Amino acid sequence: LLSLSVLFLGLNAFVASNPTKVAVDIQQSTIVWKGYKVTGMHEGNISLKSGELEMDNGQLVGGSFVVDMTSITCTDLDGKWGDKLVEHLKNEDFFSVDQYATATLDITDVKMNAADKYTVTADLTIKDVKESVMFDVIMTKENGKTMASATVKVDRTKYDIRYGSASFFNDLGDKAINNDFELMVNIVM
Repeated sequence: LLSLSVLFLGLNAFVASNPTKVAVDIQQSTIVWKGYKVTGMHEGNISLKSGELEMDNGQLVGGSFVVDMTSITCTDLDGKWGDKLVEHLKNEDFFSVDQYATATLDITDVKMNAADKYTVTADLTIKDVKESVMFDVIMTKENGKTMASATVKVDRTKYDIRYGSASFFNDLGDKAINNDFELMVNIVM
């Protein structure tokens, strides 16, 4: 029995996976942010600084990303109103970009749901606050490139971003900003 146990453990070690790290094409990958308020929403883009996915036999098993917080843009407002919103998002009311120029996402667990569909758990760090987030990822192949897409919902108040939150301030009326914002992520490898 002991010999069989040792043989079984030895075979498992022999077939153990060795994930491959695949660099993300940060020029072709996109992140669109959407923030909601009582009277509407705003959206824009934010860029990756670096990133990689870990693949094992064609299956997603991990990954990590660094987001360039200084790259925040607004795409639904033109001119000075868009500039004013971006300036506000970058200041201490929101992301304090001068102090925290990057945010990170590190995948901690991946569960395959179906072919090329996964549920991912990751540590998202914004303003040096790390919180766990969960989201679905769909992997596709087009023109010889592998792509991953996901929508990540983030509760900003968990990262000490409370500006305009009805959870912390009374009498905001139609000036209240939703606690959750969304990141629509499309990764090209």
